[in-house]
Amino acid sequence: MNPMHSVSGKGNRRSFLRDAALLGSALIAGTGRGADGEFQHPFTNGSRPLVKYPQKRPLIRLTTRPPQLETPMSVFHESLLTPNDAFFVRYHLTQSPPRRELLEPDRFRLSVAGRVQAPMKLSVEELKSRFENTEVVAVNQCAGNGRGFFQPRVPGGQLGNGAMGCARWRGVRLADVLKASGVQAGARQVLFNGLDAPFVPQTPDFIKALEVDRALDPELILAFEMNGEPLPWMNGFPLRLVVPGHYGTYWVKHLNEITVVDEDFKGFWMTPGYRIPDEPCAAIEPGTTPKRTVPITRFNVRSFITGLENGQTVSANRDLPLRGIAFDGGAGISEALISADNGRSWSATLLSSQIDRYAFREWTTSIRVGGPGPVTLLVRATNRLGESQPLRPLWNPSGYMRNVVETLSLKAI
Repeated sequence: MNPMHSVSGKGNRRSFLRDAALLGSALIAGTGRGADGEFQHPFTNGSRPLVKYPQKRPLIRLTTRPPQLETPMSVFHESLLTPNDAFFVRYHLTQSPPRRELLEPDRFRLSVAGRVQAPMKLSVEELKSRFENTEVVAVNQCAGNGRGFFQPRVPGGQLGNGAMGCARWRGVRLADVLKASGVQAGARQVLFNGLDAPFVPQTPDFIKALEVDRALDPELILAFEMNGEPLPWMNGFPLRLVVPGHYGTYWVKHLNEITVVDEDFKGFWMTPGYRIPDEPCAAIEPGTTPKRTVPITRFNVRSFITGLENGQTVSANRDLPLRGIAFDGGAGISEALISADNGRSWSATLLSSQIDRYAFREWTTSIRVGGPGPVTLLVRATNRLGESQPLRPLWNPSGYMRNVVETLSLKAI
């Protein structure tokens, strides 16, 4: 895989406004610019249209209002960096993405307020010029990635495995901005709010919270670029929070308010939203209720075979090259194993050099396909902490953190 394949050059404000106008029209109409076929997830009610929105290639549409678009798995075979036009889209509130006039450079400002000594309001250009610019290559993954596969089924968006992507994010350190504002002693949490909005006031605004110590981690950035271009409108233009290793619920898009507070935030999207059972692997018995929950935070280990589709035919009695990706919450992948006999035996793969500890890591290998008939492949990754993937799927009532060993069924002819 070429890490930079399909990543184009600099965008500009004119093209953003043009695409934003087209996208606004598409969202008002309730459609993208025409359907480009159908995609079938391998679970009940898994049929989805492939729809092209401005700034995006045809993606798998789950919902229109708010827009939720999945990346086809074939994209992850193209490059370790997910192209901007193929990056998944996940919103919670109906009025998303925000109106383009709210995001124009002469109007947009980031507010830093609350328990700080020097409140600030900064444009994106002021952020760029005032603070050191930095980059991180990191996976953004929805907490419900793979929810459609849960058995028994659970409520929520029935996603396949395409609610994830890896990009090179450029911005300024959140810690530098907070330090410049002078976080006061006794502050407990930092709140993040974006310009996406609910349709009715009774719907809770999407506000997320991080502990002050986590917010001051220099790895967190306020990103204004993605793969060398301004953020796409549907991925947070002009500014979003990047929390490497954490699920996408914390990666607030169109970020315009940072508020430091001296107590634990109890907003809906922190409590009861986005919480997992306080149990090993965040799992409980299907149909039961957790005794205690905690906020979801870091990724667990995941791995996938790319470039092959379920049910695809391959040549019998020949070597079959295999390639895929693995990632975790930042400890780093130490191995990826392949099984061609339903998990009875496993063989090692070759791991590529690592772009970043938060990025996709490529693995490659080949297997010898036997005579004609079914071929079942399994891939299992382990990180440097010894954490791996279960052979049987784990369950929780929100359908979060699915990381079962993935199975690919082929047919040799």
